[in-house]
Amino acid sequence: MLNLYHYFQQLINGLTVGSTYALIAIGYTMVYGIIGMINFAHGEVYMIGSYIACIALVGFSLLGLESVPLLIIGAFIASMLVTSVYGYSIERVAYRPLRGGNRLIPLITAIGMSIFLQDLVRLGQGTDKSIPSIIVGKYEFANGEIMISYMQIFIWVVTLLIMLGLSLFIAKSRLGRACRACSQDMKMVTLLGVNTNRVISSTFVLGAMLAAVASVLLSMQYGTINTNMGFLAGIKAFTAAVLGGIGSIPGAMLGGLLLGIGESIGGDLLGDEYKDVVAFGLLVLVLLFKPTGILGRPEVEKV
Repeated sequence: MLNLYHYFQQLINGLTVGSTYALIAIGYTMVYGIIGMINFAHGEVYMIGSYIACIALVGFSLLGLESVPLLIIGAFIASMLVTSVYGYSIERVAYRPLRGGNRLIPLITAIGMSIFLQDLVRLGQGTDKSIPSIIVGKYEFANGEIMISYMQIFIWVVTLLIMLGLSLFIAKSRLGRACRACSQDMKMVTLLGVNTNRVISSTFVLGAMLAAVASVLLSMQYGTINTNMGFLAGIKAFTAAVLGGIGSIPGAMLGGLLLGIGESIGGDLLGDEYKDVVAFGLLVLVLLFKPTGILGRPEVEKV
């Protein structure tokens, strides 16, 4: 007999992880939308954010800070500050000198930067670390067949607020308008006097901060982190960006949610060890039948 409660629970779990995929995917899609580059080091920035959040939470606890809101705010601020510095430094040191050349060169550089950051954290912090539980408790429905934890609710609320704030920022702010203009025609924007280097650097910083938010949320959700987590999360976020339409911020949001739901339900049907197969199978299907993604627009070749 089909247990609807069970699949509703999987839907809840999928929305939880999918919302964090969406936050990471926005970083990919913003960078691609402006300079047409896939920043494969973005997953490692997410991983670094997790380690900074872990250090911050443990450090604040050792100092006797027991207020849950202050602990969470401190973890968010520390993680976002450090990852924003990494995002700016990566763009300034590794990508800016290569801009304007063959697109394959920055792509290879991004992969090299990903490996470098992963090994850097491994040497400095080790591999696996545990994060203390801060937000505990849950709601139960349908005689315990459906459970929604306080942490899941917190993830949904934070993700929704971040996405609404980002949408308003892109639509209303001066920097947001500059980002949209650069994505349309970089050369014309440069001729109009806009500092495109500053816009691109700001995009990397903003994407890194969104990845930091996702890293704090997922770290507190699962309680453990390791140096390999950035690679898989980054690839899945890239999959979400492609699924929704690379270069489209609403597409990244939609793609992240759909990927999370598909991964959760597919893993439940086929087995947890096959959830990655489901995720990357969706990527293959999208590339085969709709390469531009759900909300993506086909590029017009200029002649």
